[in-house]
Amino acid sequence: MPYTTLISATELQSLLRERKPVMIFDCSFDLAQPTEGDAQFERLRIAGAVRADLDRHLSAKDAAQTHGVGKTPPMAASGGRHPLPQREVFADWLSRIGFHSGMQAVVYDRQSSSFCVRLWWMLKWIGHEAVAVLDGGLPAWQAIQGPVASGPAPTPPVASGTPPFQPGKLLARLVTVDEVRANLNQSSLQTVVDARAPARFRGEVEPLDPVAGHIPGALNRPYSDNFGPDGRFKTPAQLRSEFDALLGGRHPASVVHQCGSGVTATPNLLAMELAGLGRAALFAGSWSEWCSDPSRPVAKG
Repeated sequence: MPYTTLISATELQSLLRERKPVMIFDCSFDLAQPTEGDAQFERLRIAGAVRADLDRHLSAKDAAQTHGVGKTPPMAASGGRHPLPQREVFADWLSRIGFHSGMQAVVYDRQSSSFCVRLWWMLKWIGHEAVAVLDGGLPAWQAIQGPVASGPAPTPPVASGTPPFQPGKLLARLVTVDEVRANLNQSSLQTVVDARAPARFRGEVEPLDPVAGHIPGALNRPYSDNFGPDGRFKTPAQLRSEFDALLGGRHPASVVHQCGSGVTATPNLLAMELAGLGRAALFAGSWSEWCSDPSRPVAKG
């Protein structure tokens, strides 16, 4: 059976020892220093891992810089600071690096799963279910003395097998800014969960976007609340208890996750799935897209 949510370091080690078809993606990144992820990859990575950069591979960053964050630019599937690339564009990159539909994907970073869950969600989005987050990231792999490598990225293998993209198979739901606005104040249809830090949610500070605050009616669940001190996800029972308390009786199927630019919202989405609450939706444009239009309401506090 494929791994579809989390995989432990020892489980990954077993897959590699058994020579199962696995591709490991290093998604390390630093929002303040975008080139640092590449430097970290070259300094140390899981042996055999390939690079998956947030700006180059997991978003249509160039389109956002050219067209601005207020609209969904050409060749993008969402707006915001890190707009999603079109599904076909993303799938083409996967094929070019040798990933195919018969492979198990394992994603990790060294930032407490802040960035790698974006790739987990994106693979579901194009119809590939066999993808799991390495629980605890690179530190967990080092703790069991798993093999590591350094230096420039290896040459991608020649593409083979069936491409991972399945146009008619959507395993993850993407919500647009217009859908979020249309369902404001309709809690039976939509419960927005904001993954940003409390001070940003309340509008006390805003280091990245031009407007501070949050979407009216949104609930705040900082994505870091999903992890224990060891950097691993909390137990399903603990996550279930915390999400039940957060939702306060709202139906889990109504949840739409967001953050600043659609990246750190994904750990909340995965945590809900681990808690047995199903796979909720993602508003990938998130606050950066919402606040770009002054006609959209903003709440504070």
